[in-house]
Amino acid sequence: YDIEKIKAAYALASQAHHQQVRESGEPYVIHPVAVAVIVVELGMDTDTVAAALLHDVVEDTPVTLEQLSKQFGQEVAFLVDGVTKLGKIPFSTREEQQAENVRKMLLSMAQDVRVIIIKLADRLHNMRTIQYCAEAKRRRTALETMEVYAPLAHRLGIRAVKEELEDISIKYLDP
Repeated sequence: YDIEKIKAAYALASQAHHQQVRESGEPYVIHPVAVAVIVVELGMDTDTVAAALLHDVVEDTPVTLEQLSKQFGQEVAFLVDGVTKLGKIPFSTREEQQAENVRKMLLSMAQDVRVIIIKLADRLHNMRTIQYCAEAKRRRTALETMEVYAPLAHRLGIRAVKEELEDISIKYLDP
């Protein structure tokens, strides 16, 4: 790993999110750090780790993709942009769109599988801390996780992530 690049990504994420907090009350930067830890555990490269640390800065702070590209390179900016775009795909009712179609759209949109890996790590950490959300949001997120994210992890052969996503989702869908 290029430790200096990862440290720089952490520093920017920490600074950009410094006033934000999660629903648990913890500093927001804990989330991108946890996502980065998950992608490291999955054996991903330096740029993926940096993008995991920075995955919410463009969406949630004044930091731009151009700034990321200048400081971390086009590849990191590309990955962050991909994760940001995936987060904006609307997940509507079953009548409007089947989960299978959403999964296909996610896979076709992601020109680089690392975007999906970061998004799966993002969802996994959010599921690990879902107890702090309102009940309606927990159920909605758990259902989306079961219909979209767990099958994606399965298709990519990431069994541990798939099983943990399913286990947490079932806990809130069928307590």
